[in-house]
Amino acid sequence: QVQLVESVGGLVQAGGSLRLSCAASGRTFSSYVMGWFRQAPGKEREFVASIDWSGNAIYYADSLKGRFTISRDNAKNTVYLQMNSLKPEDTAVYYCAADLNLIFSNSRPAYWGQGTQVTVSS
Repeated sequence: QVQLVESVGGLVQAGGSLRLSCAASGRTFSSYVMGWFRQAPGKEREFVASIDWSGNAIYYADSLKGRFTISRDNAKNTVYLQMNSLKPEDTAVYYCAADLNLIFSNSRPAYWGQGTQVTVSS
């Protein structure tokens, strides 16, 4: 079992930046692929990014490449999502996820955090 706890999101103005973190506990963090998803009001949950255990295999949603950066620190059992040049359409609940398999847009990771609200004002 893996427990995932996201940091508190927040309210940020358009064009601003925000970094989310997700702390994992339970089984060996470094064994897991970590990912971020988000769900905007009235929309389905969508894939944001994922990173494998080594940090060498990183995937992003095409629409977010260049603005969002995923990283991990296995020593701290933490994965990060750096979000830059934020837009109002980035407003969503952001979820951290973990799985032993690679995480892509059509994946259903085994473990999820509780989600954290990110609101971008125009």
